[in-house]
Formats: sequence, C-alpha cells, structure tokens
Amino acid sequence: MIPVTVSIDVPQTPEQVYDFLDVMAHHERFTNHYLTDYRYSGPDRGIGSCATVTVTLGGTKTDVAIEVVEAEAPRRIVERNVSAAGRRVAHGTYTIEPLPTGGSHISFTYAWERAPLADRLLSPVVRPTMRRANRTVMQRLADELARHVSTADS
Repeated sequence: MIPVTVSIDVPQTPEQVYDFLDVMAHHERFTNHYLTDYRYSGPDRGIGSCATVTVTLGGTKTDVAIEVVEAEAPRRIVERNVSAAGRRVAHGTYTIEPLPTGGSHISFTYAWERAPLADRLLSPVVRPTMRRANRTVMQRLADELARHVSTADS
C-alpha cells in the first residue's frame, strides 16, 4: 500500500518538538480521538518505549502494539506498529526539520510493511481515512506543543 504523509509547521524548535514526541505518554494527548486505552511498557522515552492502544477508525476497532525502533535526536522517530495478529505491520515516522524562519516542519508518514488482504482491497478507503485522522493528529500535536512548551517555559 502507498504510504500516507501529513505535515504541519509549528513555532517550536526541532529540539522542543523532539523532546515532546520522544515521550510515549505524550502521544495520548494528541491521538486520543482515535487511539484509546493506552497501556505503556518499556522506558518512558526513546528506543524500546512501547504502548498498546485500541484503534477505532473507519468503523472498526483493533489493538495495536507500538514500539519506538529508531530515534535520532532532534530529527527523527520511527515507531513500529503491529496488529491483526501480526498480519498488519507498519511504521510511523516523525521527521522534524528546522524552518528557515524559525520553528519546525513536522511530517508523519504511515507506511505499511505488510497488510491483510482486506486492507489492500480497501486501500482506496483506508488511505484517505488514515490521512484525515493523521491531519487531525498534526493539528492536535501543534496545539499540545504550544501548551507544553509554554508550561515548560513558565
């Protein structure tokens, strides 16, 4: 399946964005419109940080295990997602780039490594649904960064 990428520009520095995204528990704040029932394991941040979540999207519910498998401060975090009894494997990659005028450009790419036949057949519906959900994620991430950074500065 073709990957889905969404992005947003924020006024926070790449270091501030990375420090926020690096903490797995922070993700609940901006993804809880479709990822719920977070259960954490492993370290709080960095490689090996894990969460199992319930995904409610497109009228279906499924549990997904998410683990940070790569981290390159302050530019990149890669999460491996496994669901459907291992039949669905994907990677979610956050890329953080400095903007020439200050702030950061954050992009998130969801790329399927393996997908069940039903997902592949429904790709014309699955991809736009993922894109919409993740556009909302980006806007909510921007809002959370504004709150988090202003609180940390106080």
